[in-house]
Amino acid sequence: MLIELSMVEQRYLAVREALDSGATIVQVAAQYGVDRRTLHRWLTRYANGGLEALADRSSRPDTSPSQMDPKIEARLVMMRRQHTGWGPRTLRTKLVNEFGERAPSRSAIYRALVRHQLIVPAPRRRRVQDYKRFERTRSMEMWQMDVVGRIYLSNGTSISCVTGIDDHSRYCVSAHLVERATARPVCDALLLALQRYGPPEEILTDNGRVFTGKHQTKPATVLFDRICLNNAIKHRLTAPYHPTTTGKVERLHRTMRDEFFSEHVFDTIEETQAALDAWVVTYNTQREHQSLGDTVPLRRFELARRDDVEIIDGDVETEPVIPTRKSLHRVVDDKGRVTVLNFRYHVGRVYSGERVQVSSDDGLLYVHHRDVLIATHARRHLVDADVAFLAQPRAKAPTKGDEVIRKVDPTGAISFAGSNYRVGNAYRGRLAGVRIVGDTVQITVDGALIRTHQSRHDKSKEFSALAQPNGRKRRKDVA
Repeated sequence: MLIELSMVEQRYLAVREALDSGATIVQVAAQYGVDRRTLHRWLTRYANGGLEALADRSSRPDTSPSQMDPKIEARLVMMRRQHTGWGPRTLRTKLVNEFGERAPSRSAIYRALVRHQLIVPAPRRRRVQDYKRFERTRSMEMWQMDVVGRIYLSNGTSISCVTGIDDHSRYCVSAHLVERATARPVCDALLLALQRYGPPEEILTDNGRVFTGKHQTKPATVLFDRICLNNAIKHRLTAPYHPTTTGKVERLHRTMRDEFFSEHVFDTIEETQAALDAWVVTYNTQREHQSLGDTVPLRRFELARRDDVEIIDGDVETEPVIPTRKSLHRVVDDKGRVTVLNFRYHVGRVYSGERVQVSSDDGLLYVHHRDVLIATHARRHLVDADVAFLAQPRAKAPTKGDEVIRKVDPTGAISFAGSNYRVGNAYRGRLAGVRIVGDTVQITVDGALIRTHQSRHDKSKEFSALAQPNGRKRRKDVA
């Protein structure tokens, strides 16, 4: 019958074997399957403490010079409980200002927060050094502006805030509350920021209707664009469905919600604005920013050179300025290319027959399809040819003459004189005009020339087709 001995009993038997049997230490150690140095330690512990000394001991060292000072740890726990939104980096910055070189490292603070159950261990992420953050090289070179909503008063009224942040310094240049984020209140907030800090070189926004009229059914120059144009500010837009492009102002929204709007609720918009202005002063002048190396935004923003210039409203008529961005429309050919000033640019065969918008800016040629960027190429024509680029018509005018109306079928084609002519999938279900010009067939939609085909129908059927301008009615099946 086998009997299982405890670890203490096995160590005791090994010690007695070495003391009583007269065998060497090496022989006894080999018999019990341990190293001779281990057996020496057992003998020493047995001689000093008896049988109890052979029990398992903790591997914790007697002293730990790198252990966090209890006073610092208590201060850390208190700060975390008072400010639940402060992470290890922010807490370390506060401790460095208070304790100097005695402050623990960020990883030690993280472990202490986990030990006190003040933070949930997060899954492993990429290192901070692996992130590449883009920013302008100096202040007042670019502002990022946006509108944040779902801000509530004590009576449940929802208001919005027009925000702006300097791309280089992270200095908050605008935090203006409005009852409704329509064009005039948003532009009033912009004018207020411009009068206070001066005009930047560029302003980056998303494609909201209060910022641009480019994507409307009938493109127009909105008030925000006119203010930028009158004050020599280049208005840049993000690509559609890419909110991370304005990531700095979006991060400002999160900070405002966590540190201000979630903790303070006021009765009126005036009270909220006054408290928000005080918070912005703290944000700009006292709150350390991690992306700036734990310095306040004011340290960077105060280096900006601001000239005293008169700010011009968007309602003021000014001399027309040639736009820096030019665009025109093209139809992608069967090989997936578009032609601009005798140069061909590849778009993709998947867009064959589709109308695309081509724009030239900063030496690049952008191709958009339904407001989505699908291709970017280095501009091949010279800068002087931009005038010719701007002079390119959006769509050629159709030839005057007899026209018949046909409906584009689900395959993107129309039927004329017994033959099918391609129009495009984008025009399915719409009415298209058909004109005969010599040996060609011109197809128009809303008065704009869309396609020109070589005629391939029977000429004898042409007169009958022209005699029925709205097409032949479908026959009803008789039961």
